[in-house]
Amino acid sequence: MARLINGINGPFIGKAGSVIGYTVNGVGYIKGLYKKRTKKPKEGEILNRKKFAAAHAWLLPIKDFVRVGFKGYNERFQGFAAAKSWLLKNCMQVIDGEIRIDPALVKISSGNLPLPENIQCSLQEPNTFRISWTPNRERGFLYDQAMVLAYRLEFGPYGEVLSSDRTSGEVLVPVHASPNPYHVYLAFIAADRSRQSDSVYLGEFRVGEA
Repeated sequence: MARLINGINGPFIGKAGSVIGYTVNGVGYIKGLYKKRTKKPKEGEILNRKKFAAAHAWLLPIKDFVRVGFKGYNERFQGFAAAKSWLLKNCMQVIDGEIRIDPALVKISSGNLPLPENIQCSLQEPNTFRISWTPNRERGFLYDQAMVLAYRLEFGPYGEVLSSDRTSGEVLVPVHASPNPYHVYLAFIAADRSRQSDSVYLGEFRVGEA
């Protein structure tokens, strides 16, 4: 039995006959009941499944970052789903049957909040990234906070979703020494959490020896 939302003309949630109703971000949808598939999937379908699995695996360790960074992306997608959609469309290649994700093209945040000038990343001892920028003391941007991520693929993220504000001009991210490279990103979140900036990819770095 389905449950009506906003009366007879509104969307419904649950099963009604041969259809299922549900809502996503306040928008109502319906779909048919699942039917067990008997045909084998085609090569293109198998490849698409592998792409979705690769995108999911790449983003899952940084879900807390992209949920904030892609907040309000559009009416249908935001947060993790929006980040996955961006990655699938813009960051993935298939070379000799192998799926490759280019970290330099990945976004951890998308929005129209202005970024500061002169963004840089350097590696300092002991095992610390220093991400710096020109401090912005313009009214309306004073308390925007940095989101900084140092991502060692397959091992997890270092950084903070809400870190130093624009006026500080820098943020330090301690990491572990590793032969595996770190990919470093920076974005900014508005003080009132109403919007965010596009993220900036700051490069690939190796930190000492494991």
